[in-house]
Amino acid sequence: MLAILPVVMATSNADAGEQPPVLAALGRLEPGQWDLRSRDPNGALMRLCIRDLQDLLQVRHIGKSCSQFVVEDRPMRGSVTYACPRAGHGRTDIRIETSRLIQLSSQGVADGLPFALNLEGRRTGECARR
Repeated sequence: MLAILPVVMATSNADAGEQPPVLAALGRLEPGQWDLRSRDPNGALMRLCIRDLQDLLQVRHIGKSCSQFVVEDRPMRGSVTYACPRAGHGRTDIRIETSRLIQLSSQGVADGLPFALNLEGRRTGECARR
């Protein structure tokens, strides 16, 4: 029963309008243009403008209102689980190599379908102006 308590508390905090928890590792990164390349053979490239570094923790659910629960929080790595009402859920593990290079793995369900991503992310500069 006690194992459920932190998840309930994290969800209720997010519902109350508070900011989601921030991993210490995200403080080492810079917002901007990020290229996320799959580490799988013939891996696809996602080019994203990341204004909120929290989006790196839910790359299959960017822009969705999701509650997050911190599983691991260290200076150079972290893990979160998250749930997005009516959109899915996931777990993301992030490892910081430098302020512009990350290793990220995420798995879960998006729009009713399972996903698993193993990505290398590189900050390539500022976001393009619109």
